[in-house]
Order: sequence, then structure tokens, then C-alpha cells
Amino acid sequence: MIKFEKYHGAGNDFIMIDNRQLKLAHDDQERYAAWCDRHLGIGADGLILLEEHPQADFEMVYFNSDGQLSSMCGNGARCTVSFAKSLGLAQRAGTLIAPDGLHTYSLRPNNDVTISMNCKAAIERDGDAYVIDTGSPHYVRFVEDVDAVDLISFAHSIRYSERYREVGINVNIVEHGSSLRMRTYERGVEDETLACGTGVTAAALIATFLSPDQKSKWQIETRGGLLSVECTYDGKQFTDVLLTGPTCKVFEGSI
Repeated sequence: MIKFEKYHGAGNDFIMIDNRQLKLAHDDQERYAAWCDRHLGIGADGLILLEEHPQADFEMVYFNSDGQLSSMCGNGARCTVSFAKSLGLAQRAGTLIAPDGLHTYSLRPNNDVTISMNCKAAIERDGDAYVIDTGSPHYVRFVEDVDAVDLISFAHSIRYSERYREVGINVNIVEHGSSLRMRTYERGVEDETLACGTGVTAAALIATFLSPDQKSKWQIETRGGLLSVECTYDGKQFTDVLLTGPTCKVFEGSI
């Protein structure tokens, strides 16, 4: 029997497992997909193995709900920090290793978790949309009303297009005002999720890029809750990118 805990960050939910004894292998795709199944398993957007790492307080090994090892997950990283705290591994501030490298974290007094985010490349244009890698690749289209869009159909036309089919891409639609409202379709989940940490980061960085006064702090409303992103932008590159939001332990069990 394997013990697990279930966490979510703004509705983005994860199965968390303490794998410091390395009892679970990284190539057990079928098992992890079965556990993430919402009808026949525990149910989650992804699964995270917490492991030791010599260069950080701990490491998160992240699997999408299809059981495949995947790229960076911002909300997953924030939930990993809360899970690590419950195990006595996380302090008020520290470091963790994620799929895209080293990140810093801090625990806020209100129990929100902040994590540093990476921006790997410059913003690209794709027609009237934007593409950026924030640890995972994101396609961002600004729309007047996110609720009026058939996100699944639209996302499939992008994610399975010739350009993005092989590697895959996350697809976001965003309302741009004094704050941001958005919805995200995630590759690997192959469905809409209630929030996406790398997705809100992508939207905020692009909004900063487009802002006349280069506004550098954004509140983002997702279907699962509120997240915030702040950054430093010098007109050429983004630095000091921080993602902040709540995490919640939902339940624990064994399988």
C-alpha cells in the first residue's frame, strides 16, 4: 500500500507522495495514469513524487495525468512546498528542484506559497496570439470574454496543429484589463484545468510586455481561484518572476 496526500492550488489538484525512499520508479506510466483517473483512481491533474536532492531542500518529480513525466508545474511546485512543510522539510524560505531546474520558495504569513518562476525564452508571435516558455510552453490568446469561448474546440485546433502536435503546447485564453481573467487547456491532461501556474505566469508576462507602463504585478482570476504574478522587466528580459497563491490539503489515504 502506498500512502498519498491530495492537494490543490486554486483548483489545480495533485496526488502527493513522499518518495524519499525511492520505492516508486519514474517509468511506471500506467500506474500513475490509473491513480490520476477521476473515475477509477484517486483523481488528479497530476502526480508528484517528493524526493531528496543534494542541491536543494527537496525535489519534485512531476507527472501529468497521462502518467508521463512532464515539464514545470507552478501550482504543483507550490503544493509540493506545503506538502514538504508537513513533512518537516520546508522552512519559511528555501529551494527546490523542479523539472526546469532550481527554484526558490517562501511561505507567506497567510499560508500562501510563493515560488520563483523561470522564463526560458523571448515572447514570440503566432498570428494574433503569443507564445512563451515559463517552464512549460504556452500559447496565449487575448479575447473579450473567456466564458464565451468553446475552449476545448479552440485548444484542439492549436494543440494538435502541425506546428505544435508533436511536442504539445498549453493553450490559454485571457481577458486583459486592470487584472486578468483566464482559462487554460493543459497538454498531458488534454482538458481544461481550473488553474495553471505556468499559464498564469505566461499571461502576466505577456500582459506586462504589452502594458504601456510595463505594469509588473498582476492578479489573475482562474476558475479555481485567484493567483498573483509579479516580475521585473527591463524591456528586454524578465527577472525576479514570482507566482503566489493558496494551497490546500484535501485528504490523505493509501492505495
